[in-house]
Amino acid sequence: MMRMLSNRFASNFLSSYKLCSKAEECMLKIGDILHQRRIFTFEDVIEYSKVSHDMNPLHFDTDCAQTAGFQDRLVHGILVASLFPRIISSHFVNAIARSCNWKTSRRDYPLHILEFPLHCITLSWSPATELPVTSANDIPGAVYVSQNLQFRQPVYVGDEIVGEVRANNIRGYKNNYIVKFSTRCLKKASDLVIDGEATAILPSLILQRQDHFLAPKSRGLL
Repeated sequence: MMRMLSNRFASNFLSSYKLCSKAEECMLKIGDILHQRRIFTFEDVIEYSKVSHDMNPLHFDTDCAQTAGFQDRLVHGILVASLFPRIISSHFVNAIARSCNWKTSRRDYPLHILEFPLHCITLSWSPATELPVTSANDIPGAVYVSQNLQFRQPVYVGDEIVGEVRANNIRGYKNNYIVKFSTRCLKKASDLVIDGEATAILPSLILQRQDHFLAPKSRGLL
């Protein structure tokens, strides 16, 4: 009796995950979850501020953030939410790009220096930035169509965040697929900080990365 229960439990557990060998291809299905972890550092905040020009002192000054009622410096909410397109695009490679002679080019940007003398912070970046060489096999193929977001809790510098996207609807579109995802970010394993929905056009349903893939349909995630 115990052996039968044990075998049934093992069967139910394994069936809640999609297990793929290296020899076979994993295909995205409704209910599948893709996820990645990231610790957001102060350097991340600085780099994002250079691009966005969002210089709110809540992101740079601990005293200012605590005076406003927060525990520490805040990570920009949109920076945290950037996990979602990163997760989606990194799992689906553009088949067209594989056949192209992909080359990177040097792009010149004006030099900018932003200083916060009271907080000993200087933001600057080079007038010429060499883009990293990228293999055609690593070129993301997903096209992000839409995203809505709700910011539930603050994310602080140094927090480890788990981003998750779950496929809720899949339909063919010409030679591609339109997939609707539910999206969320968690900290401390269960604290919801961001949730929402996203839509993307995928060149294929074949998952190129399986290290960040789960299909825990019985765990009630998302």
